[in-house]
Amino acid sequence: NNQKTSKQSVIKVIFEASSEVRNSIVFATVIVVLVFIPLFFLGGLEGRLFVPLGISYIVSLIASLFISLTVTPVLCSLLLGKSKFLEKPDGFLVRFLKKYDKLMLEKTLNHPYLLLSIVGILLAFSIGLIPSLGKDFLPKFNEGTAVIGLLSQPGISLSESSKLGQKAEEIILSVPEVNSVSRRTGRAEQDEHAEGVHSSELDVDFKKFKKNKTREKSIVLDEIRKKLQILDGVVINIGQPISHRLDHLLSGVKASVAIKLFGPDLNILRKKSFEIKSRLEGVKGLVDLQVEQQVLIPQIKIQLNRQNASKLSLPVGEITQILEKALKGEIVTQLYEGPKSFNVFMRFDDNSRADIDKIQNTIIKILPDGSKIKLFQVADVYEATGPNVINRENAQRRIVILANTANRDIESIVFDIETRLKGLELKDGYFIQYDGQLESQKKGMTIIYLLGAMSLLGVFVILLMHFNSALMAFQVMINIPLALIGSIIAVYLTDKSFSLASMVAFVTLCGISTRNGIMMLTHYIHLVKHEGEIFSKEMIIRGSLERLVPVLMTALTAILALIPILLSKGEPGKEILYPLAVVIVGGLLSSTLLDIIITPVLFYKFGKSALEKSLKGDLHEI
Repeated sequence: NNQKTSKQSVIKVIFEASSEVRNSIVFATVIVVLVFIPLFFLGGLEGRLFVPLGISYIVSLIASLFISLTVTPVLCSLLLGKSKFLEKPDGFLVRFLKKYDKLMLEKTLNHPYLLLSIVGILLAFSIGLIPSLGKDFLPKFNEGTAVIGLLSQPGISLSESSKLGQKAEEIILSVPEVNSVSRRTGRAEQDEHAEGVHSSELDVDFKKFKKNKTREKSIVLDEIRKKLQILDGVVINIGQPISHRLDHLLSGVKASVAIKLFGPDLNILRKKSFEIKSRLEGVKGLVDLQVEQQVLIPQIKIQLNRQNASKLSLPVGEITQILEKALKGEIVTQLYEGPKSFNVFMRFDDNSRADIDKIQNTIIKILPDGSKIKLFQVADVYEATGPNVINRENAQRRIVILANTANRDIESIVFDIETRLKGLELKDGYFIQYDGQLESQKKGMTIIYLLGAMSLLGVFVILLMHFNSALMAFQVMINIPLALIGSIIAVYLTDKSFSLASMVAFVTLCGISTRNGIMMLTHYIHLVKHEGEIFSKEMIIRGSLERLVPVLMTALTAILALIPILLSKGEPGKEILYPLAVVIVGGLLSSTLLDIIITPVLFYKFGKSALEKSLKGDLHEI
């Protein structure tokens, strides 16, 4: 308008320009929102992690759409009409990019099949990298601290268990990278995570890891693991505070791999669990392999004699309640001290609960004549052995073989585990169930695959509504495989492993990558429909050059915003964001660079009839 002799009003120019891009912006936003829908169907831990991410992304996207349709045109009307830069030519960089883009288009527009063949080879190459990539549930966390679990033989005294824990502290402190160690031995019976005195948990704080100056954390943990092996009869489990809690939420055990063996007989469960453990020794990447501590320990058993109890008119239930109060304890009242309240707990002292003679002579009831009925008169009290704990899941007894992973993806490790356990013989009523991160990863991936496919179908329907042409819709969606080329290569060059975070990034990329195609095709239609152009090579080149800067800016703003995350690999708190950034940046680079060439070439070769059909149907207006 600035170059015309008879100029229109600034308001009218901005209105017409806004009308041209309005459809593209709205449909692109709807598509991005649509591809995020699978996130809201993720359950469990993965849903808790990624649903807030989806909500914040969609809300910010809608807010951005509102601003672009309202505030931006107003600012343009206030600022652009009076700006002197309208009289200046394009800058050096823009002129350089347009010059070589024009040269490239003039050479490639007449060779669509050659170009498609090259892109097909790149796509096949990137897909060929997928089998060499591993799969994890979540990226490996770097929390700056470690949690080391020590399990000695159940039944050990508190003093002996504490000595082992103290010795472990000294061993860990001998590692140069360790800053401090704190320990808990056992947990109180009323604790939500009650543990026997045979269990110790050590919190290890490391000195800050500096690149090229200190050893990697994985090497330090391996050294700690080897040094602690000198502790006889102690099982070691090394992890991190948050990671251990997440594993516990997923499988009920503090380890990333949990093999649960179910069955009715505890003796058979224990025997088979050690057979499974021996089969799995030597699996690459599997560390801290152990069997859940279920052993026979000395116990005092009380066997009620129902006949004797009935002769003395004592209900068995009443005797059981008395013994439960005496030996296990009961809260009888509360003591108030100002605003604080304390439970008053009543039971026999430790000496009375551990002495079999005192237990036998426990008075059960005093009769009216003053005589006393003691426990030995209505029950047999004797020393025996019994399991230290009986764990159940879904009303079935189970024992767990658990382990952590190191320097290898979890899918490959579990594949090796399943291979080694193929020949394991189990009786009827006994079966194995794999739990932990892999099962959660499989469920999450399945949901994303299924709902992702439905989202892509929805994207196609929306594009069909917008362009009134299936061919144009396919042309826009070809940006998705173009984005996959760069994202897969980026993953291969960095983590070499897919996680749910990577898959969420792929979902995001499917929406983002379609925006540039919509912008390009919509502008071609606008040139023919409103500016008197005819379908020709010159029109394609003009439209491509006029959309070059918006397309590049759309991609570059996202890439530049993600660069700080790309540079923060391994930093605590960035573990989930880093794979997101890798996939999105890699995909945007490949889709943007290839889209600049592919979209014009495909439209020139196959778009004439689609354009005529679209114009005939009068491109859908909002």
